[in-house]
Amino acid sequence: MKRYWRGVIWTVLLLHGLLAIAGESKEDKIKRALSAAPPEIAKDAKVVDFDDRGKMIVLRDGNNGFTCFPGTPGVVGDVAMCADGPSMQWLNDIMAHKPKPTNTEPGVIYMLAGGTDWSATDPYAKSGTPIEEPPHWMIMWPFDPKTSGLPTTPRQTGTWIMWANTPWAHLMINQRP
Repeated sequence: MKRYWRGVIWTVLLLHGLLAIAGESKEDKIKRALSAAPPEIAKDAKVVDFDDRGKMIVLRDGNNGFTCFPGTPGVVGDVAMCADGPSMQWLNDIMAHKPKPTNTEPGVIYMLAGGTDWSATDPYAKSGTPIEEPPHWMIMWPFDPKTSGLPTTPRQTGTWIMWANTPWAHLMINQRP
């Protein structure tokens, strides 16, 4: 029964989020997207969103190599974030279900507004009990828990490896930079 109510609560939050953003202004989306990055990154970052067909649209141009997304409030895994060039490659690769990331250098993603995800172990999970993520930033590079000694379980403070033992493993640093 507890699982049922959890599902109902997430459905209500999702619908509330979708209704709340239906009439959302461009300026509100930009503000939410930029809240994900440190001010020195946000001030010159490009901000993009997706239209109703999934096409990327530019809400604001930028010139520092970071791209910020507003995310969708109430949707697990669709959170405000700002990514550099190598991380954009990493994100494109995982969205395309490539066998592994093709970025040739580590990337950085900021999620300083916090976030949610479906799983700490499965990069393609689409259901379950969402994990709550505090404000954090990530290094998008294949970290190995065996050689690094870093933990693989979610935590509210400190550093851990998300999606460990998959090609999509990356470092979660739960603090502001």
